[in-house]
Amino acid sequence: MTLKAVSLFSGAGGFCEGVRLAGWKVVCAVESDAQACLTHAANFGDVALFKGDIVRFLHDEQPGVPSLRELADRKIDMVYGGPPCQGFSQIGPRNLADPRNRLYEEFVRVVRLLRPRAFVMENVPNMVAMKNGHFKTRILDAFREAGYSRTAILPVIASDFGVPQHRRRVIVFGIRDRLPFTGDFKETIKALVGREKSDTIVTVREALSDLPETVSEDDGPLPYPRKPGGRYSDFQKLMRLDWDHELLTSARKRKNLSEDALHNHHTKEIEARRRKIIAAIRPGARGDSLPAALWNGTRGHKWRRLDPEKPSYTILAQMHRDLSEWIHPTHNRWITVREAARLQSFHDGFIFHGSEWQQLKQVGNAVPPLMGRAVARAVSGLLEQMPRKASR
Repeated sequence: MTLKAVSLFSGAGGFCEGVRLAGWKVVCAVESDAQACLTHAANFGDVALFKGDIVRFLHDEQPGVPSLRELADRKIDMVYGGPPCQGFSQIGPRNLADPRNRLYEEFVRVVRLLRPRAFVMENVPNMVAMKNGHFKTRILDAFREAGYSRTAILPVIASDFGVPQHRRRVIVFGIRDRLPFTGDFKETIKALVGREKSDTIVTVREALSDLPETVSEDDGPLPYPRKPGGRYSDFQKLMRLDWDHELLTSARKRKNLSEDALHNHHTKEIEARRRKIIAAIRPGARGDSLPAALWNGTRGHKWRRLDPEKPSYTILAQMHRDLSEWIHPTHNRWITVREAARLQSFHDGFIFHGSEWQQLKQVGNAVPPLMGRAVARAVSGLLEQMPRKASR
């Protein structure tokens, strides 16, 4: 029987893509950003999408979106999502009073109402470390009061799951108290997640080297690039439209070769002064390696060129403001939206909508699909240990 899930704080759909690839049925998704909704709707045509503030979800009615009673009748197996992390992030002010820090309460509210067998909440590591565990305690107490006292918090690194990016996150797992589970919950879920880890690390070169140096001038699609002899890395074969792979063939919804196109391969313009700086930075180097004539040395991390022989550092939503920390490893330009999406493990058939500014923001905010898949598969393994009828 297909497992059913509800997605909160869905964004463009990175986590949803991972859950879908793990074999789950995403019944409903919730997102407030209008541009992200465009992307989500375009890539998940069979998923009901509540467009608006999560505070109104399960209160307000929207055409095509199931009501609380309808969702309850469908017996949801998992509620998942990642509340906005900017209030917790190390690069932000880390203000205790930031209203975004309280959005976990809406997550808990939905869990309380839908009573899924399991929940999964993703966020930055600082969510549980900030202010000596202030929010960690509040979050776990809230889930306990909602009937989910068995929880586990696991740190994860996206590169462990085949994502070409060292993206560090924490995942909060929980199961409903009445489920017939025995044993050490944290050790069990830790083992199930560990089972999903990849044997190899994917580098930036393995992720991007098949994509062209030339970018789209008008943000429109380009002819799909092909290498003579098809010398692609295993990761590229997984991402590309012209390779069949049991994991992604159905998700890509590819019709025929003549329709293949490279979408979202565009990036911000580069001023002449910045072009000189880019040309002077070696692969893997930062701004503090530049000569004083080009950069005064302050904020050494201001400029960074990706190292082709390593996974990328974290792809962030702030790319939409400034791409100077995401310089292509070999071409003298910023990475494109499509290249950023590749580094997040979005396949080439997943197309982003909205302005370039919005597309970069959507990519940076997303949960990497391959990491999301690993998490969802771990939850599948956990629920398989408990008979469905007995666990209701």
